[in-house]
Parts: sequence; structure tokens; C-alpha cells
Amino acid sequence: MSATRYLDLFLIALVCLAAVRDLMVRRISNRLVLTGLLAALLLRLGADTPLAALLDGLAGAGVGLLIFLPLYLVRGMAAGDVKLMAMVGAFTGPALAFEIALATCCIGGVMALAVVLARGRLRDTLDNMRILLRPWLMRMIGVPLAPEPLSVRSVGGLPYGVAIALGT
Repeated sequence: MSATRYLDLFLIALVCLAAVRDLMVRRISNRLVLTGLLAALLLRLGADTPLAALLDGLAGAGVGLLIFLPLYLVRGMAAGDVKLMAMVGAFTGPALAFEIALATCCIGGVMALAVVLARGRLRDTLDNMRILLRPWLMRMIGVPLAPEPLSVRSVGGLPYGVAIALGT
């Protein structure tokens, strides 16, 4: 069996485990992510061109990390989700990590909308989005504005590990 096949199978197993754990305890284990990252890099050493494959994995991890990092910084995502996406990138490489991140964002958006509508919290969600985006928009037009606290606490968390698994 080729190294690519092992990468694919191991990745699917890991994201499924992460999704189940995220659903059950609402956390993605650092141990799972670190194990996956190391496994991806080690499996890449079995490729025909190990150095190129290893660099591709590192670039993929970087893409996965950098795509979701802004969402973490604005409190829209947990750190475990960002690390999980970096792990996915280590398995897939940068181009596919980007595609998976886009698919994940679409799936996560649909999931979030379903949760907000099911809980009847659309107005609170829109208010929180306004508060989060207003300082950024004001800075874009040159008016400094300090971030303000949310008027309503989070309208609900989302097990984003499920979206990452489905996107993968």
C-alpha cells in the first residue's frame, strides 16, 4: 500500500475520532492532534521523495493553521479546532488543506445557522456580530474604536470538529 493511501486512511480515522470526541466532551485532545501531526510527517517520509513530501506536509500544516487562526483570534473558534485543521493540512498538503478549509467553513456555517435558528437566537447572533465587526470596520475607515464587550454572551458553541471531519 502506498504512503498516500496510509495518509488518507489515517487522516479519516483521526478526524472521525476528533469529531466524536468533540461531540461527546466538546474538546479536541492535544494528544490526538499531536499524534496525527507526527504520524503525518512520519508517513510522508515513506514517500518516493521524502524531503519534498515532508515539506509539503509542513506547508499544509501552516496553511491549515493560518486559515483558521483569524477565527480563533476573534473568538469565533476554539484553539483545538485550529490545531485540528493544521493536522489535516499536514496530511493533505497546502492546496488540499485550503480546499478542505473552505468546505469546512461552508459546512460549519450551515451547522451554526441551524443551531442559531433551532435555539431562536438569530437576533442575539446578529447583535454579537455587529459588536465584533464594528471596531474592525471603523479602523478600516480610519476611526480608532476600542473593542466593546458583547451585549449577549455566546449564543451557543458548535462542535466544529464535526465540520472539519465532514469537510475532510
